[in-house]
Amino acid sequence: MERTELDEFVNKVRERSDLVSVVSRYVPLTKKSGSYWGRCPFHNEKTPSFSVNPDKGFFYCFGCHAGGNVFKFLSLIENLTYFEAIKLQAERLGIPLPSRKKSSEEIRREREKRELLKINELTRDFYLDELAKTPEGESGRKYLAGRGITDATIEEFKIGFAPDTWNKLTDFLLNRGFSPDDLTKTGVAVKRKDGSGILDRFRGRVMIPIADIFGHVVGFGGRILKAEDEYNPKYLNSPETPVFNKRQILFGLDKAHLSISSSGFAIVVEGYMDAISLVGAGIRNVVATLGTAFTPDHAKLIMRYARKIVFCYDSDEAGQRATVRALPIVKNAGAEVSVVQVPDGKDPDEFVRKHGRDAFVKLLKNAVPLVEYRMNYVLSHMKISTLAEKISALREILPTVVGVEDATLKAGYRKQLSSALMLDESTISREWDAFLRGNSVKSGVYPDSSKIPPKKSDNVARKKLPVGLSSTGVAEEIILRMAWHEPDVLGYVMSLVPKEVFSGVHAEIVKYLEKCIEEEKRPDAIDAGAELTDEANAELSRILIGGSEEPRDTELAAFEDSMKVLRIEWLQIRYNLVTQEADKIFREDYDAYAKKIAESLKIKEEMNKLRFETAKKINL
Repeated sequence: MERTELDEFVNKVRERSDLVSVVSRYVPLTKKSGSYWGRCPFHNEKTPSFSVNPDKGFFYCFGCHAGGNVFKFLSLIENLTYFEAIKLQAERLGIPLPSRKKSSEEIRREREKRELLKINELTRDFYLDELAKTPEGESGRKYLAGRGITDATIEEFKIGFAPDTWNKLTDFLLNRGFSPDDLTKTGVAVKRKDGSGILDRFRGRVMIPIADIFGHVVGFGGRILKAEDEYNPKYLNSPETPVFNKRQILFGLDKAHLSISSSGFAIVVEGYMDAISLVGAGIRNVVATLGTAFTPDHAKLIMRYARKIVFCYDSDEAGQRATVRALPIVKNAGAEVSVVQVPDGKDPDEFVRKHGRDAFVKLLKNAVPLVEYRMNYVLSHMKISTLAEKISALREILPTVVGVEDATLKAGYRKQLSSALMLDESTISREWDAFLRGNSVKSGVYPDSSKIPPKKSDNVARKKLPVGLSSTGVAEEIILRMAWHEPDVLGYVMSLVPKEVFSGVHAEIVKYLEKCIEEEKRPDAIDAGAELTDEANAELSRILIGGSEEPRDTELAAFEDSMKVLRIEWLQIRYNLVTQEADKIFREDYDAYAKKIAESLKIKEEMNKLRFETAKKINL
């Protein structure tokens, strides 16, 4: 695919993409003062802080600081790469992708994937017919009825039955032209030990198709109906295949993602029967792992649709251990995490069948926050008789609790830990501070907590200050906003301050604007989305959406004041450098020293003049 052809394709998709329409597929929006507002789909919030500005072509959340253009929104909410988001939007708009000659390997892989998915689809239909229409399926029908699974739920999940025969499915598929190698690659068949052919992998099991987010059947899970043994486990999943990786698949997500988005949270259970039972009871925002530990990929999948994740694993010891292993993974992904504790040692399936939907909803409302669950788990599983044991338990809890940002909650947890472990609060505080410093506490010697540097954030939403009161950061924002709308102004800015004065992602945005000028093109939301990092994109979105609709004269005054702020910043840097250079040559070269001093005085004179003008304006 030629570059010009690709650019034309992207431009065509961009021109036909309406930001408000795209976002509205996922977020209910209300128009206010030229922008649209809604509750952010990337974190849980009650008060809308998510803004969409169609004129500027950006969205921005003032709560979690996510921001960007229409393709960035799609990439975040669908967990896609930037170009995958463009392709998704093109498909929705009916715009064909530019043709590109594919390699023979790419053609082979695509053909193989289509073949495997077709086999899985036919296998699903075969199992469904076996359950519904054959005498052998009666045992499956009885089992499902005994689990309270209705015909409607069977139809929704396309639950089927694998007959207890050696080759009924393989014969069915071979007669449709598929090769033995195709069937073994898919995982629905296995080779005979003597090498004489293939046989059905799943036999005498209730069969649950496993789909990817697009609804393609990528694998199966089977629940045995006779007694399990070492050769016939209770649950059996498809093996890893070119289309099935259980570490990247969550059962039920293809059906649950809309409910997850609308409810603001996902319920994660351990097995597909738990998920099916909950959906059958009317609780639809539920997904299940597939016999594997919860992974970062699982967290990313869920966080396309909601930032809040509620774990509801079995309440036995194995389920609790699995929960403990999963919690840091989800927390590190930035999710809000809580845990439902099912009483009486039951799993979610048993509980909802016995007590019903309302009782389970009540459990959800009483879900324990991550920190409290971790504290309770450690305190119930570790000895805390001696001082050493208490300190050991505290150190197990601290990695979870120190991440809490709310000061009131932090204070409460310190008191709670002090009471539960019977340690004085000063000991808790010292261990807490030591953990923050990355130091282990030995022999009662603790680092000085007063020297712990304050936590910094590069992307904190700042209030717009009145004209004349701009901080350096806000001054940079005002200048960048002006330069975006009027690129010619950037030359004037660079003549007074170098781009090195701009901090962090602001410097990256300046570099992008300079590139636009060099290429004689206007800055553009879509182009910026492709050129800038995620952090710079979000910051640019915040700056542009945060710009007020002020009169032109007010906007220009703010720009002029901001230039003075940055000019003072640059002059101060130069002044410090020149005086340092003067100090170095004081005894070696008096004439050169005198010139440096004269230069420094000239810089200081300009600084003082600008500061006087700024101070005078503040006092008016």
